[in-house]
Amino acid sequence: MPIEVNGKSFETDEEGYLVNLAEWEPGIAEVMAKQDELELNDEHWEIINFLREYYDEYQIAPAVRVLTKAVGKKLGKDKGNSKYLYSLFPYGPGKQACRFAGLPKPTGCI
Repeated sequence: MPIEVNGKSFETDEEGYLVNLAEWEPGIAEVMAKQDELELNDEHWEIINFLREYYDEYQIAPAVRVLTKAVGKKLGKDKGNSKYLYSLFPYGPGKQACRFAGLPKPTGCI
């Protein structure tokens, strides 16, 4: 099911992940968040941008445990914990945040 952003159509797979990762733009995350009844704020964007940088470096979308550790290392323990990440991404920080960031579904996520 494609996502419409600023008059452009972006193809997604059956789980809502962007098919062509190179096409990602911030408006896609905004549309996906609206679909999930979330409003993105600076904290959301901090994690979304972190994930995009992580993916650029390692070429993999991290599972929740790896994400939590990596966020803790870079952004501090107050943000590098499951409680904080789930407060931002209630459908799962790995799956939902990676989807918003235009990344593939993390390995190990059901």
